[in-house]
Amino acid sequence: MTIAPRVAGAPISWGVSELAAWGHRMTPERVLGEMRSAGLAATELGPPGFLPDDPAERRALLDRHGIRPVAGFIASVLHATGAHPLAQVEEEAVALQSAGAEVLVLAAAMPGESYDSHDQLSASEWRLLRDRIAAAQDIAAAHRLRLAFHPHAGTAVETRDQVEALLATTEVDLCLDTGHLVLGGTDPVRLLAQAGGRIGHVHLKDVAAEAAARVRSGELSYRDAVRAGLYTPLGRGSLDIEAIVTRLVESGYRGWYVLEQDTALTAEPEPASGPVVAARHSLDYFEGVSQRQAGHQSNWRREK
Repeated sequence: MTIAPRVAGAPISWGVSELAAWGHRMTPERVLGEMRSAGLAATELGPPGFLPDDPAERRALLDRHGIRPVAGFIASVLHATGAHPLAQVEEEAVALQSAGAEVLVLAAAMPGESYDSHDQLSASEWRLLRDRIAAAQDIAAAHRLRLAFHPHAGTAVETRDQVEALLATTEVDLCLDTGHLVLGGTDPVRLLAQAGGRIGHVHLKDVAAEAAARVRSGELSYRDAVRAGLYTPLGRGSLDIEAIVTRLVESGYRGWYVLEQDTALTAEPEPASGPVVAARHSLDYFEGVSQRQAGHQSNWRREK
């Protein structure tokens, strides 16, 4: 029997970021309404403060739009001795558990309000990072959540070497964010061949190769690159989305596919335009990939 993929959206595709200076933020009512109209019935929660803090109010809002909460993302400074990130992890875990979500997605932020820092950690900072990831895993488990660590541009774990070191020295599962991995020099297909069993969550992005090269060279900041079209609807960028999904299926992945196209807005989009159009395209594309996967699996079973 073919298992249908579990598909979700994320507020960042509508320009809702955890960074204060990221850009214009659309309202939860419009974001959730457009998600549902695009055909998405599940979402990540977005940054703290986007949805109501009160669990009953949050549940009522999500239910009104027919949207199921599945995960949440936070970026915390995990390597600094003066930081206290585990309190933030605990707070997010409480919110996710009360919402009925399944996954806490954690990135190792650098200090500041951007994703443009590329400093290397010292040996002692790396040890502290690993210890706090392990503690975050315990916090997530205590709240009946899975922790997925997110390699991310402009954080302490972004490059291929850093991702490989994390896999070698921790037991944490990864959030496979195809866009951020490519920006850091990691081939998602190659990573899946090496560590497909370590994938706990998926952010499926497509990337415009030229814009990505300008980020790597330092010509564009991360936010400016996003505004310049760094991420595209699925199937319109440079990544082989079908090969990535094939590898995930072959590895036995059964988690959520969050279709993300990080967006930074300068103003409120006109009705029925902007992010919702891109979301519909990505969902249509992903459904086509999934249908071909189902056909391939059926053929394999018959031939076997």
